Amino acid sequence: MAEISVLLVDDHALVRRGFRRMLEDDPGITVIGEASDGPEAVAAALELRPSVVVMDFALPSMNGAVATRHILKSMPDMPVLILSMHSEPSYVRTCLDAGARGYLLKNAMDLELVDAVKQVAAGRRVLDRRLGSLAEVDDVRPNLTTRELEVLQLIVHGKSNKEIAAVLGLSVNTVAVHRANIMQALGKHNTAEVVVYAIRKGLVSIA
Repeated sequence: MAEISVLLVDDHALVRRGFRRMLEDDPGITVIGEASDGPEAVAAALELRPSVVVMDFALPSMNGAVATRHILKSMPDMPVLILSMHSEPSYVRTCLDAGARGYLLKNAMDLELVDAVKQVAAGRRVLDRRLGSLAEVDDVRPNLTTRELEVLQLIVHGKSNKEIAAVLGLSVNTVAVHRANIMQALGKHNTAEVVVYAIRKGLVSIA
């Protein structure tokens, strides 16, 4: 089997170091790059074109699911394995809807990361066995664009339209339009309702 190259994405350097050691203990896996947030992850994936991207869900400013969407827009066949502290089905569904090929619980003592990387590299889908059935996930989910999910993430982090515009390189008016579209799509009438719904449905990370 060909050597598997991995891009590691996590905002904590110590966590990345631990995962790197875990992966590189296997002679068939090499970590070729690291990133600490979503935009870095997208840029590194496009530049390095790894066999697998191992992506933390709770990243600052752009969560792992949104970063996955951006990566797969340019490289539709790129296997992305999400690591998350969240076992709720709604978070799993958000990541799978984004195109992730696997989802592992990050807090498991017996994290089977090496095996999961090999599985997704071989084209198979991997779900942590502790997750149980995804049948309980509410299938009625808002169909938000990638940009709207980026704006939603920043709304949940308490950013104003002006601050969101600066982060995303948009005009304040464009952000206002996105915010209005999000509220309409979610059927909510104020920011507090939007924030509660987005967190409950696992649409955003709250790290």
